[in-house]
Amino acid sequence: MYDVYRIREDFPVLREVVYLDSAATSQKPVQVAEAVQEYFTRYCGNYGRGAHRLSRRTTEKYEDAREAVAGFFGIKPRNTIFTRNTTESINMVAWGLDWKKGDHIITTVIEHHSNLLPWIRLREKGVDVTVVDSDMEGMVPPEAIEKAITDRTRLIAVTHVSNFFGAAQDIQAVAKIAKKHGVMLLVDAAQSAGEMPLNLGEIGCDFAAMPGHKGLLGPQGTGILYVKEPEKLQPMFVGGGTVQKVTVDSFTFDEIPSRFEYGTPNIPGVIGLGRGVEYVKALGIENIESHVSKLARECAKRLSEIPQVELYGPDNRVSLTSFNVENVNPHDVAMILDETKKICVRSGQHCAQTALARLCIAGSARASFACYSTMEEIDLLARSVEAIAKSFS
Repeated sequence: MYDVYRIREDFPVLREVVYLDSAATSQKPVQVAEAVQEYFTRYCGNYGRGAHRLSRRTTEKYEDAREAVAGFFGIKPRNTIFTRNTTESINMVAWGLDWKKGDHIITTVIEHHSNLLPWIRLREKGVDVTVVDSDMEGMVPPEAIEKAITDRTRLIAVTHVSNFFGAAQDIQAVAKIAKKHGVMLLVDAAQSAGEMPLNLGEIGCDFAAMPGHKGLLGPQGTGILYVKEPEKLQPMFVGGGTVQKVTVDSFTFDEIPSRFEYGTPNIPGVIGLGRGVEYVKALGIENIESHVSKLARECAKRLSEIPQVELYGPDNRVSLTSFNVENVNPHDVAMILDETKKICVRSGQHCAQTALARLCIAGSARASFACYSTMEEIDLLARSVEAIAKSFS
């Protein structure tokens, strides 16, 4: 049985606020904080750069985290690269592949800037980019993506769940289309990793990028890049930890994945991420998906009953609800909720300006949920938004 009230005991900050901003970053369970603290107080050393016991234990814990992450997503540790965030992961693909003038990339209008700007920037190298449109609820028809494919298309880059609409795309269908046409597929899993089942091996994508600090409950400054065939990707940076042999004239890269993890990594963050993945796995990813989806849909239902509120996204939304209150700037909505009820929601453009432009709006408020969110919080949000709406009507 999924006991959200027992889970909340592991998140002390939830006694102080109503936290509905988990799509931006999740709160962390005490188990993650303890794992990070243990590193600093019991065995702090550098990763992979020493023979002494502290360095050996650090390296072991770091690689344990890689094993945990890889197992969770149905992939091999060798194909699991630790990064700082989703943005870095996607840029590593954008700058690590050998692009030729006339190559073609397909992405979509609903993307977070992190999965749009790196591809647009490649136009400077002569790469063509097609941005496929969505419907008014943020759903991108797979057939529209297939229609955009040409004989020069090399990559499709698409989000799994929109961070504005909360719309889950049919990634399996897109993966089949990519395979049919011999095109690589990158999945931005920033809003789905840790909140819905995601077996990257079964999907068959070539790349997947995700943060450690959202659904996986890990520390900020951690990210994951899955690469199906890492030999085809050139490291974005070179330096310490990436090479085997160096002379004044040349160097050779280290083994995979070390060649991609330049410099001293975020060791405590990765160790904390490994513990976060273990926590999510223990709760059960299907349980989390069911819980969070119910919250998002109940939130949409309650807000839709307020005449002055406009909702965005499909009925079968995943993990979040974006909305606006008539006559009220979304930043003001967020500030009033915080100051009057200690309710934390996001407001603004959500790094998804093309998605908002699709609806001709400048911004929105957004409530987003995680494994620790409750129906009581949804009720308080709905009543508070209704009070704001009546005050400004």
